[in-house]
Amino acid sequence: MTANRMWTRREATRIFTAGGLALSGGAALLPMSFGPAFAQAAGNVPMADLMAENALPDVWEGKADAPVTIIEYASMTCPHCAHFHAETFPVLKSKYIDTGKVRFALREFPFDPLAVAGFMLARCVGDKRDAMVELLFAQQKNWAYSDKPLQGLATLVKQAGVSQDSFEACLKDQKLYENVNAVRDRGSKVFGVDATPTFYINGKKVSGDMTPDDLDKQLEPLLKS
Repeated sequence: MTANRMWTRREATRIFTAGGLALSGGAALLPMSFGPAFAQAAGNVPMADLMAENALPDVWEGKADAPVTIIEYASMTCPHCAHFHAETFPVLKSKYIDTGKVRFALREFPFDPLAVAGFMLARCVGDKRDAMVELLFAQQKNWAYSDKPLQGLATLVKQAGVSQDSFEACLKDQKLYENVNAVRDRGSKVFGVDATPTFYINGKKVSGDMTPDDLDKQLEPLLKS
C-alpha cells in the first residue's frame, strides 16, 4: 500500500474477512487525499456546530475552559498525521494543553479499511483510547504498510494488552464500525473535511501537517491578552 492508493471494495472485503474478521455492510470509501505538508484552507465553522453531539463522544485533553479549542480530523494510515503526532503533538501537549491554554480532541476520519480497524481498536480500549492512537501512529509503518497489515495490527495491539479474542470481537462490532464511519461522514459533509490532518482551531479550518512553528503562529495570536 502506498500513501496515495485507494482501497477497492474487493480489497476491503478481503482484509476484513481475513481470519474471520467479517464486517457486514460498509460505507463508501473517500478518495485518498492527505493534502500538502502544510496549507491553510479558508473557512470557519461555528463552534456550536463543531461541538454538537457526534456518533462517538469526543475524547478531550486539556482544561474544559481553555481559551483555545482544537479538533483534529485524522486517519490512522495517514503519514502526515503520524508525522504531526510524532513531531508536533508533543509540543502542543507540553506547551499548550498541559498549561491550560488549549483543549484538544482527535476525531476519526478514516480513508481506508485499515484506518477504520485502527480507530475501532482504539475505541475498544476505553479510557486508553488516545494512548492507543499514539501507539498506532508511532508504529504506523510496521502495520499499515506491511504485507500482512491485519496480522501486524493484531500483533501490535496484543503488546498493548489486547488479546486475540478481544481483537476479533472489537472488529466484529458492527455498531462501532458504523459510528466510526458516521464521524467521518459528518466531518466530510457538514464541515468539508477532505484531507488529513485537518484542524479546527476555535472554528478556523487549517489543513496539513503543522510544524511546531506553524502551530505557534496559529495559537499565539489567540492567546494574547
